[in-house]
Amino acid sequence: MSFSYIIFQEHIKLQKKVVGMSNTFVGQLDGANFMLSPNEDMKEGLFKQYERVIVKSIITSFGLDFLISDRNGGDVDTIHNIRNNPNDYKSERNKQNYENRGAYNSNEYHGNSQYIETNRYYSNQKKNSNLYDSYTNKKIAPNEKMDLDHVVSAKEIHDDPGRVLSGLSGVELANSPENLKPTNPHTNRQKKADTMEDYLEKHGDEYTDKEKARMRETDKKARSSIEAKINKAYYTSPAFWQDSAIAAGKVGLKMGLRQALGFVFVEIWFAIKEEFEKVNSVLSMDASEFFNSLGNAVKRGIENCKKKYKQLLESFKDGALAGILSSLTTTLCNIFFTTGKNIVRIIRQAWTSIVEALKILFINPDQLPFGDRMLAFTKVIATGASVVIGVLINEAVASTALGQIPVVGEVVSVFCGAFVTGIMSCTLLYILDTNPLVKKLVTMLNSFKSTYDIYMERLREEVALLEEYAAKLMEIDLDSFKKEVKAFSSISEEISSAPNELALNNILENAYKKMGFQKPWEKAGFNSLDDFMDDMDAKLIFN
Repeated sequence: MSFSYIIFQEHIKLQKKVVGMSNTFVGQLDGANFMLSPNEDMKEGLFKQYERVIVKSIITSFGLDFLISDRNGGDVDTIHNIRNNPNDYKSERNKQNYENRGAYNSNEYHGNSQYIETNRYYSNQKKNSNLYDSYTNKKIAPNEKMDLDHVVSAKEIHDDPGRVLSGLSGVELANSPENLKPTNPHTNRQKKADTMEDYLEKHGDEYTDKEKARMRETDKKARSSIEAKINKAYYTSPAFWQDSAIAAGKVGLKMGLRQALGFVFVEIWFAIKEEFEKVNSVLSMDASEFFNSLGNAVKRGIENCKKKYKQLLESFKDGALAGILSSLTTTLCNIFFTTGKNIVRIIRQAWTSIVEALKILFINPDQLPFGDRMLAFTKVIATGASVVIGVLINEAVASTALGQIPVVGEVVSVFCGAFVTGIMSCTLLYILDTNPLVKKLVTMLNSFKSTYDIYMERLREEVALLEEYAAKLMEIDLDSFKKEVKAFSSISEEISSAPNELALNNILENAYKKMGFQKPWEKAGFNSLDDFMDDMDAKLIFN
């Protein structure tokens, strides 16, 4: 196969790519915006414009939330949550580890090598008159008795759910240098397993204010050191990251399914609505007609979903991303405080809107001008805020006496939340679309062209030129083009191998005859090149 033919084949490939790009990319550049039609009745246009948004919000936020079971404290065990509620483990593995931690054995904590070595160190300091009580800062004489005290008691560390969650050894933590301190036997044996605050509440009158402050500071440092070790061990462990990833994946999958089903149900809803708008009265229909119409509408709604499969996949992808981010956010929050079910749900709803808003702001799939893009961004945030308010109303009504009524209470609370969401969404969107100040601001922002906008305009021009070139390529006769390419390739090889100018002249003469080209001087009416050159007024023109 000749090089020229290969080039031709690459041209054909490029043509196909260009045609494909023009059908998709150019179509996206002309994406619809969010503005109301100026020729349409405002109320009617507003209803048509936002009915789909509101219906989808209500269906996904209240009709499909049963797919996701929100839990107090999220779906991943955190040290903070487990300490506050040891009975609410999310992982059966973590629960079994805590139940199998074993009973506290004082000998294990007071007889290990670490404890013995620390005791030997402080005993040597006491012999050299260099030992001071860690709580009172009083010097311990060589002939005085000395005890080692676990600032945070060994039993507290042993039974700490956070410590078990981290997988760290209780013996090593309890006998760490920050937690094992010298003091007098009276304090140590009186304190036992009490926390420092509990001990000072019982026996604080035995110490001066300065000594009590020192004791509290010693306890604070010991706890901070132990806490840091536990947090680092657990939150960097493969088990925690695995649990977080699994939880995020599950919520992401459920949220993606929720959004996709919401898309399907909305399409079916509008298909049913259009079907029954065709008849004068639904009440005049008999059962057979009603169910036939209903069945046809459902089929048409499903067909619409098939045609819009890209939007369906996009809904699933956006929902999955929002679910993953909401799960990770919930887990992060629960490291510091325990989230209630309503907070978890609000986080989910918020991330759904945030993902869509950020998509508009940064990806701009509809290629909106900057002002319209900011307006669309604001609308998504406003709709998301309405959903969050609706969730709060739902929770508030559910906590009242009305919401506690079996069956009815749940229906009423969901209805109230959905109603508030719809009303707020419609009101906020109406304000954003009709407020003169907002319109002026959008117009002003649209007048500013960013580097990106300029680049997109140039790109549109280049796509148009490529489309024109592709159309010309489509008109070429492939068989004729192959023959011409083969002939030119053969002539090119002969020219390259010509040994001298005479041979080159003969090759070119034969090429002209073979290809049927008319020589330039013949076009001017001369029999030969010499005759042409002899005429001082002759002009040689190449086409």
